[in-house]
Amino acid sequence: MHQSDHAGTAAPPPHLLASVPDAVCHLDREWRFTWLNAALESLLGRPADTLLGRTVLDCIPDLRDTEFEAELRGALADGRPRVFEYLHRPRDRWFEVRASADSTGLVVFIRDVDSRHRAQAAQAHALRQTTAVLDALPSPTVLIDRAGRIRTVNRSWLALADVVRAGGWEVAEVGDDYLARVSQGVSRDDVARIAGGLAELRAVPSVGPTHTFACDYSIALPDGPAWWRLQAARAEEDGRLVVTHTDITERVRDQQRLTWQATHDDLTGLPNRARLLELIGEALADDAGRTALLFLDIDGFKTINDSLGSEVGDELLRQVGARLAGQIRPGDAVGRLGGDQFVVLAHSCDTPEAASLAFRLQRSFARPFVAAGVSVPVSASIGVAVAQPGLRHAHQLLSDADAASYAAKAAGRDRVHLFSPGLRDAARWRMDVATRLRDGALDQFVVHYQPVVRLDTGEVEGVEALLRWQHPERGLLAPDAFLSVAEETGQLIPITRWLLRETTRQAAEWARQGLRLRMAVNISARHFSTETLVRDVRTALHESGLAPEQLMLELTETCVAEDPTRAEDQLAILRGFGVRVAIDDFGTGWSSLAQLMALPIGTLKIDRSLITAAERLAAGGTGAVLGAIVELAHTLGIRSVAEGVETAEHLRMVREAGCDSAQGYLLAHPMAAGDVERWAHRVEAGGGDSCAMALAGQLR
Repeated sequence: MHQSDHAGTAAPPPHLLASVPDAVCHLDREWRFTWLNAALESLLGRPADTLLGRTVLDCIPDLRDTEFEAELRGALADGRPRVFEYLHRPRDRWFEVRASADSTGLVVFIRDVDSRHRAQAAQAHALRQTTAVLDALPSPTVLIDRAGRIRTVNRSWLALADVVRAGGWEVAEVGDDYLARVSQGVSRDDVARIAGGLAELRAVPSVGPTHTFACDYSIALPDGPAWWRLQAARAEEDGRLVVTHTDITERVRDQQRLTWQATHDDLTGLPNRARLLELIGEALADDAGRTALLFLDIDGFKTINDSLGSEVGDELLRQVGARLAGQIRPGDAVGRLGGDQFVVLAHSCDTPEAASLAFRLQRSFARPFVAAGVSVPVSASIGVAVAQPGLRHAHQLLSDADAASYAAKAAGRDRVHLFSPGLRDAARWRMDVATRLRDGALDQFVVHYQPVVRLDTGEVEGVEALLRWQHPERGLLAPDAFLSVAEETGQLIPITRWLLRETTRQAAEWARQGLRLRMAVNISARHFSTETLVRDVRTALHESGLAPEQLMLELTETCVAEDPTRAEDQLAILRGFGVRVAIDDFGTGWSSLAQLMALPIGTLKIDRSLITAAERLAAGGTGAVLGAIVELAHTLGIRSVAEGVETAEHLRMVREAGCDSAQGYLLAHPMAAGDVERWAHRVEAGGGDSCAMALAGQLR
């Protein structure tokens, strides 16, 4: 311990202060050092004899006019101790300062807390990022730590506060015991299942396939029971869990209304397909030749549903049904066939009257619909069919109206189209497609490939396989012309098996020529339900000799949502022997974070529509949407691929967002196998950076 001989200074402190790890000193009331320990000498990098008897501000001028000076002056003035953290900007380090006044001045303890402070700041930042991600989920969601306490909640969870209070329970907040709060109003058996499931989820090894826990439970509310589905997944190896709570009350109640649902649509309350066919049959029997059927197909509903969420989509369908019901004449009927398709049955209505009704319904869509506070513009393609004398079959009239609606949509949407016998030819074409596929048209299929390139180097890393049909009469057909029919008729699985064999064979052949390209192949949800995917992939790899890691299976969010358990099981097996898994068209579906985390995903393919939307948002100054998505993916160890990169601005934007790879017309169009080889050689000859070459116009 060093002390000054300056007159009037306080007596030195006990000698034990000389060995404490904190830096300690005593200042008299003139701010002069009267004693200090070795730790402070080391911190300041100056010997004690250059400090004793001099003021703090003389020795350390950069403390002048800082929080440090203000706090110490306050302690001297009022005699109350001060404890505060201080950022010493010249050193860019954080210190904890404790100052206590005595009769002669101040005793000051200084501790270096920079590592702790920055670690806490990093944890707080990570928690804010996690909270921002959870806020994007539509379902009430919490993050709980290993001790079972709530770390953060999303906005949907906070929105339930009024419901919880109405039930007479305490609102679950950050820091609360999760089980203690969620068990309010829940049966003991359900609480035990939840507690056991969460404990088991924490106990599973952090290596291997990701596990999830899900269960349904009921909760007693003043206006009746509500049902929820709890889905939990591990967020990190430290045992934290992400738990989502999806309200399934309507679905449970729907199951209790099966008798009513036998003849009505449960969402809109309108007659369903079975009931509509009965009503059409009755009308044809009573009023043949004067019965009209209007078939309405909502334009772009899937995009609305995927972008705004299923809750908004459902509300929109209910409002469409209600608006249609308000436009029809007394005695007519409105029904919902399913999905986004509605039917209006008009009695005693000839063709001019039916057309007039159709245009009136079309005009009624001019007013936007408001769902969940969002104004949604909607249009409909309307097909009109009037029963001809002698027609007695309800299915035939419905088929005619459907064909007219299909023609209205094909003509550009938001159209009214009257049925004509020629439209039956289009329906026959769809039937012809089904027949050709069933009878074996595999030898007419071809595959085009679109390169995928790394954004950091421009190196070509793989291709996505895109199926085409070389139809003998119609020429080269895109998948939209036949895949929907293939799915309806059960031919999609044989086509996918062929595609797996062809693409793995091609990738293996390229590899033998020194062109190693990862092959990405799209998989349908139907393949999960048949439970032959694992066998079909193994067979294709074995026959071709392609290394498993060179194959990537792409599936959409919607595909996963149809049967998440089967998808998880089969993909985990495939991932186990090296096959990569990607979520395709990310941003066009609506899936829970827990559900996506349950899958062995290695790649996230960001859909073109999301990139376009992010471009608009960025222009409005609303934040780096793509960057948040990519950062979340990287946090989970998932690579990101930007689809639909068509302009230099798109390329700049996805690079800044941190995307790993990209594909799109700016870089390369889909092409035949031989053209891929030539394209890759051109890139190699040009220096290997396809991004730079594309921007320079050298790949056109």
